[in-house]
Amino acid sequence: MELSFWILPILIFLARIVDVSIGTMRIIFVSKNLKKLAPLVGFFEVFIWINVIGQVMQNANSIIHYIAYAGGFAAGNYIGIVIEERIAMGNAIVRIITKEDTDDFLKYLRKEKCGVTIIDAQGKKGEVKVLLTVVQRKKLDEIYEAVDRLIPDSFVSTEDVKSVSDEGFLGVPAKKKRFLGTFRSLRKGK
Repeated sequence: MELSFWILPILIFLARIVDVSIGTMRIIFVSKNLKKLAPLVGFFEVFIWINVIGQVMQNANSIIHYIAYAGGFAAGNYIGIVIEERIAMGNAIVRIITKEDTDDFLKYLRKEKCGVTIIDAQGKKGEVKVLLTVVQRKKLDEIYEAVDRLIPDSFVSTEDVKSVSDEGFLGVPAKKKRFLGTFRSLRKGK
């Protein structure tokens, strides 16, 4: 087989990696309410996709083009997720349930300018404390390390947060309060 036989399938594979990775990022931007960035990224995603699908359709009798298309889709999903993890955009709520003394951990959070809410609760094996904090996702690994070091016998869960009412609470300069403004306009029937 000639080298030229493999060039188009390789290009299709690489283009699919790019467009699916971009698509993964677009979905993340939509979920993070980034209204200006999501459509821009979506334009390039579809522009690449339409060119790739055109090439696949022109070579509809070649299974290697279909395999390149599907393989690029699969690899693009993986790479998109890796990129998203590295960028770590947005915020997360961290819930920590523990029976341990939390004084050192609370000092750590305050030093890191992380707000925390503490709730006394009842767990399966007795009284526990539930600590709730909202942090920037890029700080999650540091928080996990602090939990392992300071309150190792704890249960930790995290969840993405779409928006917060006051980013100053997270130790970063406060931005426009999108959440409260949206809520107020909903109450007024706008």
